[in-house]
Amino acid sequence: MQKLPAVFMRGGTSKALIFHTRDLPEDRSLWDAIFLASMGSPDPNGRQLDGLGGGISSLSKVCIVGPPTRPDADIDYTFAQVQVDTAVVDYAGNCGNMSSAIGPFAVDEGLVQVSDGNASVRVHNTNTNKVIVASFGVEGGKALAAGDYAIDGVAGTGAPVRLDFLDPGGAATGRLLPTGHVSDTLELSDGTPVEVSMVDAANPCVFLRATDLGLTGTELPEALEADPGLSEKLEQLRRSASVAMGIADSVDAAARNRLTPFIALVGPPQPYSTLSKALVSPGQVDVVVRFLSSGRPHRAIPVTGAMCTAIASQIPGTTVHSALGQPDDPSERPIRLGTPSGILDVNAAASVRDSDGADLPPAQYRAEYASTYRTTRRLFEGFVYAPVD
Repeated sequence: MQKLPAVFMRGGTSKALIFHTRDLPEDRSLWDAIFLASMGSPDPNGRQLDGLGGGISSLSKVCIVGPPTRPDADIDYTFAQVQVDTAVVDYAGNCGNMSSAIGPFAVDEGLVQVSDGNASVRVHNTNTNKVIVASFGVEGGKALAAGDYAIDGVAGTGAPVRLDFLDPGGAATGRLLPTGHVSDTLELSDGTPVEVSMVDAANPCVFLRATDLGLTGTELPEALEADPGLSEKLEQLRRSASVAMGIADSVDAAARNRLTPFIALVGPPQPYSTLSKALVSPGQVDVVVRFLSSGRPHRAIPVTGAMCTAIASQIPGTTVHSALGQPDDPSERPIRLGTPSGILDVNAAASVRDSDGADLPPAQYRAEYASTYRTTRRLFEGFVYAPVD
């Protein structure tokens, strides 16, 4: 067994092992075996009992942090999604929830020097080649963990971490609207047409109206998993979208990349109960959304998925915009997303003008920014053990 230093942290509604790049083998082909063993994958029982994973995608993650490779960043951060039931590690996209832990980790580990007070760390996510600015409080040279900020899906409170995704469009495909259209029609295997919007901001996502599959968009994860044939239909659409977006060159290749694109069901504001039995009223949200992550319903929402949802809501003609309850000017207030765990506020804007002020073709909107708040906490530090290959 090899013994590797690591830190275990919660970021938003996810948890991950965080490694320094310097502590991992230079040969990156050796990383997958380490990450799989650390998480306890593959586990046909879906529990990851022989590792630190928690049996669902949001609890089966690894982050790698090291010196920056671009001049406008303070650190590099690579995200790895470890599949639970298969021996697969995906690097195709980013995790927004764990992005909130990277700035505090870098400060606490001495990778970035900051003064006490409010600090900002520019995080280069190597998966998407995008920069995320993490802003948070620092006291005594360490990132603050305690505070009174609460996020739905996490018990208790913590110190807020603001995440600003800069120019998040085209994270995986190079285009905010990879097909050049605000909406497209995909077909299920039985020939049934389904209207979708394929948007790439922070991570590529596919959005369809819940009603087009006989749902409301307020279903909780257990109900979605219990719906006969639903997962298969959504996976068919996700794979077809992956090819249409240029992420995969075939549906077979799309099947092997379970991380991206995400797929989500959207609906208009309506009452529902969260996983904690709290009642959400229609006036509290602008759109309800249910995401699948690595083939399973997400119990909250991927933060990158939330960023993409908010951007899509600002583009007329998308399925998200059509579900929006009150499409206010996003500068007036956040876009309020109704998720299984509660409400997530996201500030976001998209425009039809490029950075030089020139008009863009109608279908080529630009994602200006997306931002939200998360909390994070270091859970433990020590060593993990993985077999020597």
